[in-house]
Amino acid sequence: MAVAATTFLALSRAVSVAEGVPGLRIAEYPGTFSVDSASTMAQHFRGKTFGEIVEALTAPRAATPAPSPRANGFQRILTTSDLDRIGAQFFDQRLTDGLAITIPTVDRVEAFLRYTDVAPETELAVLRPANRRATPLTIAANAVMAGCRPKHMPLLMAAVEAIADPYYDLEQIGTTVCLNPFLLVNGPIIKELGLEYGQALVSRGPNPAIGRAFGLILRNIAGFIPGEQYMGTFGYIMPFVVAEDESGSPWEPFHVSHGFDRGVSTVTAAGTHNWGFQAAPCGEDPEGLLKIIAAELVKKINLNIAGIMGKFSMALILITPNVAQAIARGGYSKQEAENYLFENARVHIDQISFECKYGNASGGPETIRSLKEKGWPLPDRWVELEGQDATVPAMPYPGMIDIVVCGDPNRNKAMVLYAVYTRPTTKQVTLLAARHR
Repeated sequence: MAVAATTFLALSRAVSVAEGVPGLRIAEYPGTFSVDSASTMAQHFRGKTFGEIVEALTAPRAATPAPSPRANGFQRILTTSDLDRIGAQFFDQRLTDGLAITIPTVDRVEAFLRYTDVAPETELAVLRPANRRATPLTIAANAVMAGCRPKHMPLLMAAVEAIADPYYDLEQIGTTVCLNPFLLVNGPIIKELGLEYGQALVSRGPNPAIGRAFGLILRNIAGFIPGEQYMGTFGYIMPFVVAEDESGSPWEPFHVSHGFDRGVSTVTAAGTHNWGFQAAPCGEDPEGLLKIIAAELVKKINLNIAGIMGKFSMALILITPNVAQAIARGGYSKQEAENYLFENARVHIDQISFECKYGNASGGPETIRSLKEKGWPLPDRWVELEGQDATVPAMPYPGMIDIVVCGDPNRNKAMVLYAVYTRPTTKQVTLLAARHR
């Protein structure tokens, strides 16, 4: 059996089915563990939770029928001519993100399938938490619904491969701290697909449709339904797509920094807890530019969760080309700039202690040492310095900061995309030669 707060009842039932225990009994706690006082918790347990625990452990268990797999209604629906009824059926089956969709008719889906030589029903991955099979057919159907073009198919297939990689840790995007997934694209495919990488890039060209398709894949195949498996307290922005301005960058692009050849096309699945306000680095002093970006990085980091999650953290920093070029003119390689940001994005150890005591999302007040003793992977250095007059890097470990050059080339901006729980995961995009389509 399990005990779950009211908000997490639907999630607990969904996870139990996905894990092969569809009849799991769940006792409800009608409160919030991390802020309820001891007396309030006792009141909730006496009034409701304890009785449900006793019943779950002692009541006779009726036979639980095996859950039937979710019907794949695409083929049946695709042959219907009544478009209004089809759209309503997709909405009723919760297959949409609440916006209007393009109906995935057979001919539309087949146009996408011509951009891959993988058979339509081939299993490319099993996506958690729903444990559903991602196939070219289901990927294509979601891409059509989102308004993509057929040539976007290889990119989306590689994106599915990325989120299926255990390194990405897909299940964790359902966290209550609102982790917004996004894609970063590198290589020749940027020009081939006409992806935007300049001013307002995530809102122009094919970027929004591909981002929406990524979101529908997460919803319809992986099973992330807002309020059930997708538990962000305040909800989510739509997944988006960033393409790097490789010609405007003075440095090697992201995928080359991570071991791929420049002529290879890649897609990186990542995530962020924030989007919006940016720093405006100005002047020609490279250290000054980097220091203001480091200050922006500190603002975006949740120090308590960053320490708890250890190396399951990332900071992808979007820098406009003119800022990157000014830093490079000052003699900094990209790796040197990233190392500088790690060393100079610092906080006082007391600030981390403060957040552990009053900002612990996973329970009651803690100290750095108590969290470490409970097995959380906080840096040893933090424990040694607790209570002293000392500063430490806000990112717990080096190698967790990446710079990507993009955005308006005429503006001096830098925006930090920070996340815990997932890690950027890059896969090569396999393009099918035109003669085979």
